Formats: sequence, C-alpha cells, structure tokens
Amino acid sequence: MIIDCHTRLWSDPKQLGQETALKLSKGGSGNWAEDCGDAAAHGRAMSCIDASLVLGHRADLAGAYVPNELIAEFVSRDSDRRIGIAGIDPMSESSKQDLEIAQRLGLAGVCVSPALAGFHPTHSSAMKIYDHCCQEKLPVIVTMPNPIPASAILEFARPVHWDEVARTYPELRIVFTQMGYPWIDEMLVLAGKHEHVFAEVSGIATRPWQVYNALSTASSLGVIDRLLFGSGFPTSSPQQAIESLYSVNISIKGTPLPAVPRSRVKGIIERNALELLQIDYAGQSHSSTTTPTTKSIHKDA
Repeated sequence: MIIDCHTRLWSDPKQLGQETALKLSKGGSGNWAEDCGDAAAHGRAMSCIDASLVLGHRADLAGAYVPNELIAEFVSRDSDRRIGIAGIDPMSESSKQDLEIAQRLGLAGVCVSPALAGFHPTHSSAMKIYDHCCQEKLPVIVTMPNPIPASAILEFARPVHWDEVARTYPELRIVFTQMGYPWIDEMLVLAGKHEHVFAEVSGIATRPWQVYNALSTASSLGVIDRLLFGSGFPTSSPQQAIESLYSVNISIKGTPLPAVPRSRVKGIIERNALELLQIDYAGQSHSSTTTPTTKSIHKDA
C-alpha cells in the first residue's frame, strides 16, 4: 500500500497568499511537476498510488487560505483514495470554530504552518489546538509550503520547538513535511526522542545528494522507520519521488560510502502511514498493495 502523505490543492493561486501567488506568476514554481494544484492535475498525478492526504492551508499572516470546504468537497469525490487534512491557523480568532467545522466535514487531521502563520509552536492558542487533536486522535502535520513568502518567520519552523509539544502530548501524532527541511538533523533527533514524531520525505526525495545524506543519517540514528512517503504535489509527483528514492545511491557510486539498502527505501514508500497516524478512511479495507502503475516504478536503480 502506498500513501502519499503530502499533496496540496487550490482553486486559485491567490488562496496561497498574495506574495506566493506573485512568485508563482513570475515562474517561482521552478521545476514543479505541475504549474497548478487543481483537481484535474491532482487526479492525474495520484493515479499510481493507493491513497493521498490532501492538505489544507491557512496562515493569516501570509494571507493564505485554502478553504477546508474545498478540501472536503474534493476528497468526497473519491473518498476511497483521498483523505482530507484541515488547514488551521491557531492565531485566527475563528480557529476553534474552524476546527469544529473541519471535523464535521470529515477531515481527518490538522495542518499548521508556524512560519507562515507567525506563531511559536508552543503558543498557548496553538497548544489548545494540539490538546483537542490529542483527545480526538487527529494527527498534526507541520508544514512550510514553497515558495516561502518574505513575511514568513523562519525561526518558528524549527523542529526543536516541538519538543515541548511532544513532551506535553506524548500520544499526539506529529508529522513534519519535507523532513523538517532545512533542519533535517534536528527533526531526526526529535523523532529519536519521541515515538510519535514522524516526517515525510517530499522535497528532499528528488534531491540526490540530500536524500542520500538524510536517509543515511536516519538509519544511523535508528529512526528510518519514522519516515513516511510524500511527494509534495504539485512540486513533485508520486512517480518522480518514488523513482528518485529508489535511485538514492546513484550519487555515491564509485565511492566508499555505504549504500542505503533497497529494503529501507521500500519500507518508506510502502509504510502504512494511516495506521501509524491513526487515520481511518473509506478505502482502507479494500486497498491493494500496489497498483499496476506503481509496480512499473519499482525497478532497480
């Protein structure tokens, strides 16, 4: 079973905030797999996997708001293969109401962006959100979406700030997107300290030297089993991310550096993230191990 733990969706780039929309209009998407995170593009990209988490996004400081109703409606069109995650800004006066509405919409977790929303992860308003999520068994996904607007407060994106959160709520499932980049080592140390801290590999998965170093470090620290698969769509597609992960050792060919075992890579790609994050969804009872398209991707690097 292959679960993409990091995909995004929007109907208008302005929902990502004016700064981000402007960057995208000037070609700020770079070499993204898709120029637009719309429903049609998402459907095409996810055809090779079993299911995907579709992350909402709200960060008032950055002027970003992808309505949770949009995420819920999109997920409802294919609930066997899509799981919605609510975008919540703990600093918003409506955060409690937003969370209640998200649960009524059937969204299965919460997505926060401390850097873009401008809050320290242990802010009292944020801790109230985590407390609710812990009681309701909702995972919290921590993001810093690209491209990063100038208004973002990078200091608040550091994984180390979540140590207090994990100590306060040891049963809370916390997931860092992009392995906490650029603080990858910091995130891995945090995962070694707390058994319910995870990370998905989008972003770094398609950077050959960085992904080798990240997976090697995770293995040496004994936390590679906390890594989940994610493409970061539309920045990359699941197929691109999977192919890149299986090619992790390309950058060290001809060197004495130790290879990352293929079995470890396969473990990341096929890990049952839904079980680890305590997420139930409509298609879980009859999901296949791999789809025909995915089998074609599983070739030796």
